[in-house]
Amino acid sequence: MKIKFVQPTTLVDFPGKLACTIFLFGCNFKCGFCYNPELVLKEATKDLKEEDVLKFLEKRKGELEGVCFTGGEPLMTIEEDFLRKVKEKGYLIKVDTNGSFPERLKEFIEKGLIDFVAMDVKGRKEDYEKISCSKVDLEKIEGSMRIASSLESYEFRTTFVPRFHDVDKIIKEVDWIHSIIGKKIKKFCLQGFKNSGKFVDKSFSEEKNVFEEELREVKEKILEENLVEDIVLRL
Repeated sequence: MKIKFVQPTTLVDFPGKLACTIFLFGCNFKCGFCYNPELVLKEATKDLKEEDVLKFLEKRKGELEGVCFTGGEPLMTIEEDFLRKVKEKGYLIKVDTNGSFPERLKEFIEKGLIDFVAMDVKGRKEDYEKISCSKVDLEKIEGSMRIASSLESYEFRTTFVPRFHDVDKIIKEVDWIHSIIGKKIKKFCLQGFKNSGKFVDKSFSEEKNVFEEELREVKEKILEENLVEDIVLRL
């Protein structure tokens, strides 16, 4: 487990909680529009010492409520012992995942080490390998969908990239998730693509930003399908 950065405070990464975010290095996907290319392709910074991060969390007890683990793909390398030490300090734990490691996700949930899962669903089933630029085991993706939705607190989310997504494709994606979990999706988040200029695939630096108006149109179409309880837009 390589801790690359700690964002001391966030009001966004852990919905409803004042939290911090811990960024771990490494990912098994190579999505061209990844917003954290340094955490996917190269180690841009030195590793933070685990004991220093735990000292930080000790100091913030009573101020912060939760800790969000993101990446990269945190379930590739996250260590049970570290999760347990964070929980012992009284924190709620949220994990952002691409869904490739259902066994680890299930294990950590059953051991009471994860309270909230945000699963990044790349798109409709047939586009998965094209979007992720990786070989994908869709049975594992679907397994993670079921496991995540077993929690009280979970969300599925998709970054809307015009190169890959349109209204019909998003509706097919939502229908796929719904069919796998066997119930209404509790929360689905649409995130608009933002051109940061720094991507795994440099061609995405020419993509246009996705604004709220476009996402609202997609949201209304999804709601007509009656497959989702709540749709959140993030820009």
